Amino acid sequence: MKGGRPVKQMTGRRLQERRGLFDLLDDYILLNILERLQDSFDRQAWCLVCKHSLYLEVSCRKKIQLLRSEVLEKVLQRYTNLQHLDLSLCIRVTDASLLSVAKLVGVRLLTINLSKIGGFSDAGLAYLARDCPSILDIDLSYCSNLSDLGIIALAQLSNLQSLKLVGCHSITDAGLGCLAAGCKNLCALNLKGCLGITDAGIAFIAANCKLLHTLDLSYTEVTEKGLASITILDSLKDLNLVACNNVDDNGLEYLRSGCKTLLRLDVSRCRNVSDVGITALADGPMALQQLTLSYCSPITDEVLATFQKFYSLQSIKLDGCEIAGKGLLFIGRGCKRLTELSLSKCRGVSDLGVAAVASGCTGLYKVDLTCCRNLSDVALASLAISCKGLIALKMEGCNLITEKSLALLGEGCPSLEELDFTDSSINDSGLRAIARCPGLRILKVGFCYNISDRGLSHIGASCYNLRDLDLYRSVDIGDGGVAAISCGCQRLKGMNLSYCPKVTDTSLQSISQLRELRQLKLRGCDLVSSAGLSIVASGCKRLVELDIKRCTRIDDVGVLAVAHSCPNIRQINLSYCPVSNIGLMSVAKLSCMQNMKLVHLKNVSGDCFAAALLACGSLKKVKLVSYLRMLLPAGLIEEMELRGCKMRWMEKPW
Repeated sequence: MKGGRPVKQMTGRRLQERRGLFDLLDDYILLNILERLQDSFDRQAWCLVCKHSLYLEVSCRKKIQLLRSEVLEKVLQRYTNLQHLDLSLCIRVTDASLLSVAKLVGVRLLTINLSKIGGFSDAGLAYLARDCPSILDIDLSYCSNLSDLGIIALAQLSNLQSLKLVGCHSITDAGLGCLAAGCKNLCALNLKGCLGITDAGIAFIAANCKLLHTLDLSYTEVTEKGLASITILDSLKDLNLVACNNVDDNGLEYLRSGCKTLLRLDVSRCRNVSDVGITALADGPMALQQLTLSYCSPITDEVLATFQKFYSLQSIKLDGCEIAGKGLLFIGRGCKRLTELSLSKCRGVSDLGVAAVASGCTGLYKVDLTCCRNLSDVALASLAISCKGLIALKMEGCNLITEKSLALLGEGCPSLEELDFTDSSINDSGLRAIARCPGLRILKVGFCYNISDRGLSHIGASCYNLRDLDLYRSVDIGDGGVAAISCGCQRLKGMNLSYCPKVTDTSLQSISQLRELRQLKLRGCDLVSSAGLSIVASGCKRLVELDIKRCTRIDDVGVLAVAHSCPNIRQINLSYCPVSNIGLMSVAKLSCMQNMKLVHLKNVSGDCFAAALLACGSLKKVKLVSYLRMLLPAGLIEEMELRGCKMRWMEKPW
């Protein structure tokens, strides 16, 4: 615990079982170390040091995320200082489970995440509200069983500050009104997709929750009347109105005149918002810092000219819009504080416009130019020269970029952490230039046909902080490049080598050095085999996601090795692999497995598919070929869906 000893009797305690150097360390030092261990494997290793290290971990643990609800009661009995509980990965949580939480955690519980799970009802929420009065944050997103009765029960939580109800279609104004009357300290409310909510419910919230600073009304039926009611909120800073098709220019006019504290506004996909409403915002007293107009009507010169009045804007997102010829010039002239600009899939973006923004907004550190296919070296060079603090740049599909501007980028922006040049003409010289950015953490160069092992060797030699590498369908990448990355980028957590035909088992032997690897995609790599996958499994024990779809040389031997050595696998794709009943059952029994894709496993029998589905108690998603509907036992599909498992049936030829 920060700032003191977590349990009084723990101070100075020395169990007789402790021996060696560990015994010389004071509990304050041990607890300081323990707080810094965020990775689950590291905490498991800590618990195995000695009985006292286990005691410290159990006594000090305040936050936990469970995969299986059947162990919930035992966990709550063991960890007696828990304050934060995340059950969102469980397949099913019942009212009895929430009753256990209420009894065993009680007033200590501060946050609970129940999103995207089924099994509990309004009664379960009533247990929490009755026995856990200290709850500050609760996430109930996509809990379709909830009704107004559950929300009314939550009204007892007078300390509640944050509530997420995304996709809760059964909630109406009646429930929301009771919630507002009881939870007057509410600061953040997410009602995205709550189609039963109208302007009346929003008025209840505005009248009672005076401290509200974040409100998400995306995909609701709110109109200008609802927006008029929230103008009385003196603390409102974030407002999301994505796809609110009943919101028009009059609604924005109410915001302009009333919401003086608003800092971030998102009106993406609001089809009834026009230039008039956006222009009106610019004349208001609010000091907007972020404005999102993605997929709105064409952004004209007149609209962009008003951006010069948004003197405090730090983030502009215009994804999917049509930008007028010289419109970006106005952003460069007026938005001097701009740090983030997103123009993904915009039409009309030119070198001149990007250069104008770069020269005028030199503080930019995040730029998204995905699929702006008319951009050339001129645009990239202007960013490299003017925006020295750039940390994230996305230019997927920009095929006119060459090594000339990439050299300027590597030299001028040494702080870069994320680069996306997917489906571009980048070559080995470009990778050598990028390698001058030692802080690079994410690199995406999929569909890049001009890069080879030689280029990757530069990345491996310099970018030792790399965490995620995407080489999807970069067909000239082979064992040499993978070896260079594996040797130099030891902290890599994700690697995508799908459809890289030159990758063999030699690459997998190199990858086995990556002890922190979580995600590995080998889809369509015909030259890798079970022998190589077994080596990976022995070295990469922290794997969480594995994709070996269409790896025709990987059979039961490789899958059994993964099941034995990688117990934390949550997602696996075995589609089109020569795996038999033995291999499928081995992964189905993994306690963490939540998502399996099992299309066209021709060596697996119908009975084995049924047994595997029943054996995988934590399964939340499964993809199967449609003809299996006829082969599975009657009632099995219904049972799986009652558990909370989503079954996706594919019509795909072999």
